[in-house]
Amino acid sequence: MAHYKLHTDELAGMASKLRAGDIVHLTGTVYTARDAAHKRIVEAMDAGEDPPFALGGAAIYYAGPTPAKPGQVIGSVGPTTSGRMDPYAPRLMDAGLKCMIGKGVRSQEVADSMARNGSVYLVAIGGAGAVKAASIKAVEVIAYEDLGCESVKKLTVEDFHAIVAMDCEGGSLYRDGAAQYRKI
Repeated sequence: MAHYKLHTDELAGMASKLRAGDIVHLTGTVYTARDAAHKRIVEAMDAGEDPPFALGGAAIYYAGPTPAKPGQVIGSVGPTTSGRMDPYAPRLMDAGLKCMIGKGVRSQEVADSMARNGSVYLVAIGGAGAVKAASIKAVEVIAYEDLGCESVKKLTVEDFHAIVAMDCEGGSLYRDGAAQYRKI
């Protein structure tokens, strides 16, 4: 297990080097998108339109932040179940997405796409949305405002902690970590 402090601009070059179990501290730009936004992004791509942000080297956090209270940049911003994005994730990775952040197990199709594209899947701790909000320094709605908390947002993050759950070499904390603890 290694620790990395990465700027999101480095993800294109570093995602394929990260391994399951590594700890990552991200600084830079991360976009939020959940299933309704993913559906619209893929529909736009199918129609020959550009997605609402450049996918090349990008990181998407599967989250629907709550509204900010007075004096806050953002409300609670915990991860949502990643499996709901599995029908869309391979298409986005084929278009350049390098990092997905959420919680829960991913499909074999997503794992295969990660291997093909040198992408990585990070997990953030569910139930810790208020803690995650502290690492977000700015937020801007950039697409699908009608989706409310599930609109696509551009987050500026600083020292956003996550754990590599699945890597592009087939490593998986869900599989390998469980096997390790069964031995104990």
